[in-house]
Amino acid sequence: MQSPYPEPITPSKTRIGWIGIGIMGSAMASRLLDAGYSLTLYARNPSKALPLKSKGAHLANSPHDIAHCSDVVFTIIGGPPDVRSIVLGPDGILSGLSSGGVTVDMTSSHPSLAREISKAARAKHCWAVDAPVSGADVGAREGKLAIMAGGDAGVVEWLSPLFQIMGKCTYMGGAGCGQSCKIANQIVGSANLVGLSEAFTFAERAGLDLKTLFDGIRSGAAGNMIMELFGERMMERDFRPGGFVEYLVKDLGMGMDVAEDTEDERVTALPGASLCKQLFSAMIANGDGKLGLQGLITVIERLNGIDKRQLSFK
Repeated sequence: MQSPYPEPITPSKTRIGWIGIGIMGSAMASRLLDAGYSLTLYARNPSKALPLKSKGAHLANSPHDIAHCSDVVFTIIGGPPDVRSIVLGPDGILSGLSSGGVTVDMTSSHPSLAREISKAARAKHCWAVDAPVSGADVGAREGKLAIMAGGDAGVVEWLSPLFQIMGKCTYMGGAGCGQSCKIANQIVGSANLVGLSEAFTFAERAGLDLKTLFDGIRSGAAGNMIMELFGERMMERDFRPGGFVEYLVKDLGMGMDVAEDTEDERVTALPGASLCKQLFSAMIANGDGKLGLQGLITVIERLNGIDKRQLSFK
């Protein structure tokens, strides 16, 4: 596969644009700055960019402007409507990206939109990669994210020096495959969070000490990364977000959309994912949409007549 540029990516030559400086994006962008790369940011609220500007990042006035001065532009924003506007809009990334440029969307977005963006990019002699991530705020800070990439294999390989700074990249296939992988990831992760919430609620009612329970099961078959990321936070009633529950509901909803697409012969029944979506949606209905994912235990507790809301924040 031919890479988009004849020279490899290096801090001294490769210009990077970054859009999205929330909990995840700011940590990921900071790692690129620490690695010596030149970074230009676009932020709807410029004041949010001050910590990264203090580390040497520059600020652009629009997605078009950031693309015009970048070889690679990363996005990690809210969801499909935001991605469509930022990438495909009249003042979007593709309006300013030069021939051979690359746009990399790390948002959890819809596979069909990723394919649409890829087609639009190729029409402009540019490249698009969909590369959503998993690993929460801890993984973003420590450079241990799981990165699921879809698009041209040669372009993904060319981007590997940047991906390695943020985590481990797995190439999944053509355009949209990274997003499909992220939906599958969210199905697994949400089911694990439901199981962990139910286990803690059951164990507490049975009179067990939760920390002893946690130590007893984490090294066995039930142990998993979700437990390591969220178990202690859940026990300590620390519901500060490493990722917002409303985004997980969005991701599971996209899975439902794909599963229910009657024009796709590969229709899939997802009863577990549907149940998880209902339970996490209950968090939002309870006014807890801005809590971290570990806040799901409050829903399970309420179903059991337990209300510890006064302890839900740290």
